[in-house]
Amino acid sequence: MMIALMGTGLDQVTAWSAIGATITNLGPGLGDVANHYGDINSTAKWILCFSMLLGRLEVFTLLVLFTPVFWRR
Repeated sequence: MMIALMGTGLDQVTAWSAIGATITNLGPGLGDVANHYGDINSTAKWILCFSMLLGRLEVFTLLVLFTPVFWRR
């Protein structure tokens, strides 16, 4: 994902910190995303949205396991 972000025009530090911040729910990034993510292009935002979903998949799996409807099937 970092390479994909670098392909959209972001520098290495910005891409690395943005991916780290979105996958791990870390918070602010470095470089262009230090203040906010509003300055990056929309393609990079879509990549980061996908990264956020990947970072939260393990939470969704645990929520499904604790859902009674899952165990009734």
